[in-house]
Amino acid sequence: MTFINKQWVLTRRPDGKLTPDNFEWREAPCPELKDGEILVRNIYLSLDPTNRLWTNEEDSYLPAVAIGDVMRGYGVGIVEQSRHANFSNGDVVTGALNWQSHPVIAGDSGDAFLIQAEPGVPLTAYQGLFGAIGITAYFGLMDIGQPKAGETLVVSAAAGAVGSIVGQIGKKEGCRVVGIAGNDEKCRWLTESLGFDAAINYKTNNIAEALKEHCSNGIDIYFDNVGGEMLNTALLHINHGARIPLCGMISTYNDKENQPGPSNIDKLLIKSAKLQGFIVIDYLDRAEEAMAYLGAAYAAGDIQYRVHLVEGLEKAPESLGMLFTGGNNGKLIVKIDPDWAE
Repeated sequence: MTFINKQWVLTRRPDGKLTPDNFEWREAPCPELKDGEILVRNIYLSLDPTNRLWTNEEDSYLPAVAIGDVMRGYGVGIVEQSRHANFSNGDVVTGALNWQSHPVIAGDSGDAFLIQAEPGVPLTAYQGLFGAIGITAYFGLMDIGQPKAGETLVVSAAAGAVGSIVGQIGKKEGCRVVGIAGNDEKCRWLTESLGFDAAINYKTNNIAEALKEHCSNGIDIYFDNVGGEMLNTALLHINHGARIPLCGMISTYNDKENQPGPSNIDKLLIKSAKLQGFIVIDYLDRAEEAMAYLGAAYAAGDIQYRVHLVEGLEKAPESLGMLFTGGNNGKLIVKIDPDWAE
C-alpha cells in the first residue's frame, strides 16, 4: 500500500510572530522502506512554545530547523510498516515524528521510542501527563524546586500543560499553591478543579499586589514559564533560600531583539536564592522515575490533565499562535489522523 505523506515545511524565518506564511504545505508518496526503517502513521502532534525557538536562525538547545526541512515536532503514532527488528506493525511510538502525517524514520536514530500503552489511557495522555510535559513538570519542581510541606509555590502560566501539573504535584507535596493565568475561567479551573489555593488573573489584577495578598509569607518556589516582567515581579516576593525553576520564557519568544534580564536580580543574592534553567532532555534517562510518580498520582485521582484538541494537520501553523495569546485550554494537540478513535 502506498501512503501519501502530508507535511509542513519551514520556508521562511519568522520576523516576530510565527505565522502560516512561514510554512509551505507539501504532499508526496512515502518512499519504499530501507532496512532499519519504519513507516509511522502520525496520530497526535504536540504544539509547544519551543516550536517558535526552533525556527530561529540560531541554534537553541537543539539545532535550528533548516529552511526546506519538515517542521520539528513531537508526535504519537502507530507503526504501519517496519523493516527494523525492534519495531512491529501496530506498535505505538512517540518521538520526533514532526509536522507530517506519515514519517519514515530510521529505527536506530532515536527519533521514535516504543510506548507500552496502558489500557484505558488515551494516546493524548502520552503527549501530556505521561510525556515530555509530565517529565518537565515533575523534575522541574521536584529536582530544582525541592518542595517542602507548608511552603508557598507560585506557578506562572499555571493553566498551561506544564503549569497545571506542577501545581498539582505541589499540592500533593503539601505546598500552598498560587497559580497565575490569563482569564477568570482558567483561574476557576485551577482552584475549583485542580485544588490550587488561589489563582490570579494577570490581565485584570496588579500582579505585585495580588502576590502580596495571596503569598503573605512570601514565595519559597516560583516555577517560571513566562520570564519577562512577571519574573521581575515575583523576585520582589521571594523568601530566603527560594528556588526558581526556569522552565520557559514565552513572553519573549516573539521579540525581535533580546530583552534585558531582570532588573532586580540582586534579590537572588540578598535572599540566597537559586534560579536554574533546565530542559526536559536533561532528564530523559530518569523518565521512569517521573512516570512512576505521575502514574500513581493519576491512578489515585491526585492529578488530572486537560487537552485542547485541534482537528487536522493543516491547522497546525495557525493553531500554534494560541500558545502565545492564551487561547488554548490545556495541552495543545493536533489530531492528524481523522479516523483515529480513542
